Amino acid sequence: MNRIAVIGAGGWGTALANLMAAKGEPVTLWGYEPHHVEELRARRVNEPFLPGIRLHDQVEPTSRMADVAGAELLLVVPPSKGMRGVAQMLAAVNPKGVLVSCTKGLEQGSELRMSEIITQFLPHNPVAVLSGPSHAEEVAIGMPTAVVLGCSDEAIAAKIQLAMNGQTFRVYTSTDVAGIELGGALKNIFAIAAGVSDGLGFGDNSKAALVTRALVELIRLGTALGGQRATFRGLSGIGDLMVTCFSRHSRNRSVGERLGAGESPEAITASMQMVAEGVPTALSAYESARHHGVETPIIDAVHGLLYAGKSPREVLADILSREPKPEGD
Repeated sequence: MNRIAVIGAGGWGTALANLMAAKGEPVTLWGYEPHHVEELRARRVNEPFLPGIRLHDQVEPTSRMADVAGAELLLVVPPSKGMRGVAQMLAAVNPKGVLVSCTKGLEQGSELRMSEIITQFLPHNPVAVLSGPSHAEEVAIGMPTAVVLGCSDEAIAAKIQLAMNGQTFRVYTSTDVAGIELGGALKNIFAIAAGVSDGLGFGDNSKAALVTRALVELIRLGTALGGQRATFRGLSGIGDLMVTCFSRHSRNRSVGERLGAGESPEAITASMQMVAEGVPTALSAYESARHHGVETPIIDAVHGLLYAGKSPREVLADILSREPKPEGD
């Protein structure tokens, strides 16, 4: 796989493009907005989304989707709300390569995972997914990172693993595509809850309890939606959950912290240039839990904050007033 394209010129897409280019292969980096792409070409720094990181000399930005059609490996990294449009644009240029969804989210309304959207438009292409604790800011400066690649075809997974594995970027493989995607998507909701705990001024006891119960809830809903229990105890489950709930880089945790401090959801989202995927995913996950009859008190609380006008103190009271039960439930 020596012809590589990255679809999406945000922070994560830029970090992945540099990561792949550092292995010695040219990389085409596609961006949706032509003026942003022209700025990338001129300045060689993605200042809005990954400031201070210079684009590798082997990375070529473009706004023409036709330029990626000949790639053997396409890493697809738009925001979740843009995945359907990007998949439709990709289908129009008829790529032949392997597609890897690197976006963590569920589509609003349909509740589809990102790989399912891609497959709707490109049913004949192999599709894999990438997830795990991997903040773009740290990957971009070469901090050691481990991720998991999900693909139903183990031979194709091995090829992608070989193409992406590096000295500071370790790729594991799994056949549980659904579990890997669900772990990566749902943890963003729990990171918002962790941020609310920070914003309210709570301490380590509170946050440890919250994250532990979040894992129980993630497994409960994730298995109901088709994931395997063991997957949620790995990199795309507890690994991603921990980093997103505690990291200073986490946009979702930051959203929660601001909610806990009293800001409105509308003011927070209006002030952010980059997407906090937990905000739309909270709505999709809340609806999925209702459809499958799964109890999700933390997701319900975040949904209440974002979409039902509840205050942090109100949702806290809702959680703490729940009927006592054994820990495993």
